[in-house]
Amino acid sequence: MSVVFVHGVPDTYRLWGRVRHQLSRTDIVALALPGFNSPVPNSFTATKEEYVDWLIDRIEQQTEPVDLVGHDWGCILSVRVASLRPDLIRTWAAGSGPISSDYKWHDLAKIWQTPVVGEQWMNLDRDELSLVIKGFGVPAEISIEMAGRVDGTMKDCILRLYRSAFNVGSEWEAGLANITAPGLVFWGVSDPACPIEFADRLGKDTKAQIVKLDCGHWTPIERPNEIAQILQEHWKL
Repeated sequence: MSVVFVHGVPDTYRLWGRVRHQLSRTDIVALALPGFNSPVPNSFTATKEEYVDWLIDRIEQQTEPVDLVGHDWGCILSVRVASLRPDLIRTWAAGSGPISSDYKWHDLAKIWQTPVVGEQWMNLDRDELSLVIKGFGVPAEISIEMAGRVDGTMKDCILRLYRSAFNVGSEWEAGLANITAPGLVFWGVSDPACPIEFADRLGKDTKAQIVKLDCGHWTPIERPNEIAQILQEHWKL
C-alpha cells in the first residue's frame, strides 16, 4: 500500500517535506494538485469537483487501498474522496479543512470568491503575499518561499476553486456518513481560518479520532514531528 499526501492552498507538495522526513515509510506519494506548480490538464477548470475527480484518478493508479492524508483543501478533497470511494481508502487523516454547513468562509476566502476584488488581491507582490501567509502561522522564512511559488497559474486556480465552493459544506456534509475507513482529524487549536470547533464536528460526523495541536493553521509546518508521530500510530490500525 502507499500513503498519499494532498496539500492545500496556496501551497504545493513541499508542504509535507518536514513530516516526510520524520517517517519511516518509503511508500510515499506527495501529490501536486493541478495548477499548483504542476501542469493543468486540458479542459480542466479547477472546480472542487474536478479536483476530486483528479484525486480519485491518481489514487486508482495505486495497486491497493491507500492511507490518505490531507491538509486545508487537501483535507476537504481527501474526506470527499473517502466518502465517494471508500473502496480506495485504507485509512485517512486530515485537518484544517471544515466540511460543515455551519462554517463561514474566512475573510481571505471571501475576497477570492468575489469577482474583480479577487483578481485585484492577486496582484500582491511576493513580499506582500508572504506577510499574509505568515499571518496564518507560517514562519517568516518559509512564508517567503511559499509566496515565491505562487505564480499566475496558481492564482487563477485558487480563484476558480474558491468560486466553485461557496456552499461546499452544505453540499458535501451529508456524504460524511458514507465514510467507512478509520479516520484521524488533526487541527491547530489557534487556527485563524478554521476554528477548532470544526475539528470536533468533522471527528463526530466521521467517527474519527481527533488530535488537537498547539499551533495555528499550518500544522504540517508548525508541528511536523507531532504530525508524523500521530500518523504512524494511526497507520498501525
